[in-house]
Parts: sequence; structure tokens; C-alpha cells
Amino acid sequence: MAQPSIELKKVLELSLGSEIGMLRAFPVRIGEGRKAIAAVYSRDFDIDPYYEMFFFPTDTLKLTVFTQEGEILWTRDFGPTVIPGIWFCPVYPFDLDGDGVDEIWYVNNLNPDHQLSLQNSCLERLDGRTGQSLGQYPWVYQDTQQTLSTQFRNFIAGGQVRGEPVLVTAQGTYGNMYLQGWNRDMSLRWEFRVGKDDPGARGSHLCPVVDINQDGVDEIFWGERCVELDTGRELFCADRDTYRGHSDIIQPMRDPASGAWSFYAIREGDPAASPRVLLYDAAGARRWGEVGHGHMDMGWTARLKDDGGHVAMAIRIGAKTCGPDGRFHQDRDEFTFDAVNGEPYTLPFSVYRTIPVDLNGDGFHELVRGVPGGDGEVLDRHGRSFGRVGGTVAMASRFMELPGEQLLCFYPDGTIRVWADANAADSGQALARYRDPFYENSQRLTGVGYNLCLMCGL
Repeated sequence: MAQPSIELKKVLELSLGSEIGMLRAFPVRIGEGRKAIAAVYSRDFDIDPYYEMFFFPTDTLKLTVFTQEGEILWTRDFGPTVIPGIWFCPVYPFDLDGDGVDEIWYVNNLNPDHQLSLQNSCLERLDGRTGQSLGQYPWVYQDTQQTLSTQFRNFIAGGQVRGEPVLVTAQGTYGNMYLQGWNRDMSLRWEFRVGKDDPGARGSHLCPVVDINQDGVDEIFWGERCVELDTGRELFCADRDTYRGHSDIIQPMRDPASGAWSFYAIREGDPAASPRVLLYDAAGARRWGEVGHGHMDMGWTARLKDDGGHVAMAIRIGAKTCGPDGRFHQDRDEFTFDAVNGEPYTLPFSVYRTIPVDLNGDGFHELVRGVPGGDGEVLDRHGRSFGRVGGTVAMASRFMELPGEQLLCFYPDGTIRVWADANAADSGQALARYRDPFYENSQRLTGVGYNLCLMCGL
């Protein structure tokens, strides 16, 4: 059978009017069934709070919302008090009041003289249509005696409890960790705390929201901890007695035949713990584990097998540096597995710097080398190249009213381009993916900016 060919087509281009070193993007609902696109960006590369990666910003963080036709609706400059880094300032679209228009939530700092102020931080709420501020709420750092790297680890997420929206805010990754759930009226619904000396996993750099047990109540994964959003109760913590570190990636994955969920994890912290690459079932029981040692830094699952099944990828690194010129990895090893059973699975190309995307809508993933530093090459699962989109990919999902998924890329001169397959046609499997609540939840989390691959677990 002839394999489908992909014809890369530029379907949108606009300029943000300033140089871009980092950019996050996500869809925004602006009412009457319409969706726009939001971009959060700065001239600086993403600023990390770890001492050996932190640098002083030369630019402010900005937020621009534009239509699918490229019309800029509004721009907001967050000013010099907000440090342009995903852990300092997460940005998240979520319709908490249920009016069909997303609010855009972010962590602001109201102290004009102290960029690292803890007491003057707040959660700000913007109207997704206009950028107008709809309210400011305290952002409480309950533990203020930490290093820079552990202090500024902020998260915003959200989900549904039997159709009722619940907003989640969180602080921490490595030490004391605090989560809060909020109702429509911003009254506190619940609090959840993990002490720095408590058993079990630390937080992950990614906190997916999914109804893992399919009971109508979403859960948030805080590392390998699964916390339901109704009361903030922990359902389980996988490997609680044997793992005290934090995993780089937590990736929910749905079996295409049975519809059952599992979740994939690659471990960064607690170097004495083995294995380092694992799959768990929906109740947190380990299904398989591979790779005996090392710092696992990047990973995904994607539908690359001939039968539509998932392949799991993990990258092990010896060291990492990050600064104004970007992020770099040394001494890399690549691992690919059959995601269901953990058996090695060979792919005919390097998976480094790749992001899965179903450009042609056929139910299988292509891969784009769109991680910062990649060349933008687009490959199918057999290794055929369909050209390059260049730039860095900030969003890889279906966010335009077009068949297939699209790629939103940004370029140093301030240009944004959206690429699609001119010949795309959505299969039934692709249409089912787009309708899944987890797909929309995952699109929101790409605005956090750390990982673009969540919805590929569908």
C-alpha cells in the first residue's frame, strides 16, 4: 500500500513586531464558538530559576492574542516585574465561570522594585477577548525559606468535576509542595500538601489533567501522585515506597482498542532508583520498567506502529546547560520501546528534538524536529522526510479549522508561521481524538510551555 505523502503548506503568517527568544502558545475560546490563538513571548530565552541556569532578563514578557486569520486582537505587556520563565510565570487559559470565554490566568508580581518578591505575587485573571484584568488573587508561597530553584516553581491547571470547572494552582517541585483547588467564585475548594520528607515521588515538570479512572471527575498528576479534583484526595502514588525523586515527564496514554488509560514516566531525580523508564496502569501499578540508570530528560509516546499502537521514547543525558543562548544536552542516549510491553522498538532515525504530530489526519503520527535547537525537519514513522518548517515549534495539535493537526512555529525575527498538510483528511480515529476532553486539556498545558506531546497519548 502506498504511504500518504505530506505537502507542507504555510496557512498563517504574522509578525509580533519584536525579536523572539522563547514563545509558548495555546488556543483560546473567545465566545460564540470561536477560537483564537494566544502567544506568550520574550526576546530572552526561557529563564530557569536554577542558579546555574538563571540570567537577568533583557526584555519583558508579553501576551498577544490573534485570530486564525492573523488579526491581532490585543497585546498585554506584563512589565519588568514578571520574569520571563515558565516556572516564574505560568500562563493558562481556562473558563472557570462557564460563560464560554476563556479567562487567561498567570502569576503576576505587583512590586515594581523587587522582581523576586514573594509577598506581592498574585494570580491575575484576564478576559480572553480583550485582555482586560478581571481580578487579582493572592498567590501564597507557604514556604519562603528555599533556594531560588525550589522557590519559583509555579503551576496553573484546571479540569472538570462532573461538568463543574475546578481551577488548580500549585507551588513546588522538589521540596515542600502545595496544591489548591478553586471553585467558580474563587472560593477555596481544597488544599493538598506534600512535605519535603514525605515518602513517594516529587512533582514533575508536567502535570497532566485526565479522568484516569473514567468516573466523571478529572485527576491531576503531580509526578506519580494522582489527585482527584473534587476534594483534593490522593488516589494513589505509584512506587511510593521505592521512589523519592521527580520524573521529567508524566504522559497519560489510552489504549486505542479498550479505551483503558495507563501512564508513562521517565525519571530525572533520585539517581539510585531503578528502573528509569516506566509504564503504570490506571491504578498506579507498574506494568513494565526499563533502563537501569541515568537522568532521563525528554520523552513521549506516539502512534508509530503499523497497527496504530504507541511507541515510547526517552532520552538519557549526561549533563545539561541552559542560558541566554539556549538549552544544550551532553552525552545523549536514545531509547525507544513498544509502549504496551516495554520491548525495544527500532525506529530508522534519531528521535532527539522530535515532537509527534498527525499532520495528515490518518491516525498515525509524524515527527518534527521542533524542540529548541532543532532544524524543523518533518518525518513520517518510516523516516521519509517531507521538508523543513524551520524555527521552533510552540504548538503541535489541531488548533485551526482545518483537517489534520498543525504546527505553530516561531522565528528569531518575531515571525509566527502556522504549517499544515495541504492534502490532510481526518480519519475517524483522528476526529475521535479531537473530541476527547483530554485533548483540549493537553492543548491548554502547552501554554505552560514545557512539553507539547501530551495529546499524543490518545
